[in-house]
Amino acid sequence: MPVDRMRVSPARRHFSNVAATPDTVRNLDIWSLGIQLVKSAYEVTRTWPKQETYGLTAQVQRAAVSVPANIAEAVGRHSHADTARLVQVALGSLYELDTLFEVAAQLGYAVPSDRQEALDALIRKTSSFLDYHRRAALRT
Repeated sequence: MPVDRMRVSPARRHFSNVAATPDTVRNLDIWSLGIQLVKSAYEVTRTWPKQETYGLTAQVQRAAVSVPANIAEAVGRHSHADTARLVQVALGSLYELDTLFEVAAQLGYAVPSDRQEALDALIRKTSSFLDYHRRAALRT
């Protein structure tokens, strides 16, 4: 997952006085990187043993999908507090995914080669987006 794409700060792309649209979501780095994370998770879990289909594989895929899905839902909210709550869920899913990939690595399963760098970058950006909305919620 490339993490070198730099755009305008995710927080500056989301304005509470502008109606949210699918394009609003697609312009967010954290959403785009989340989509790349989903693709990476699905690609790597295809190589895992079939016995993990309903176990670790399903957990990894659900956690990965949760990230951009919750970010998209957050953008559609009309308050900073609601947005912050859903972004917090996405952040929790990132930490869950990090743990699940570590478990997979410890079991000898393939994991994305750039997983730590990509997850760390996405966690930083998502945390920044969350902090922005938490601060904005306190001002309103």
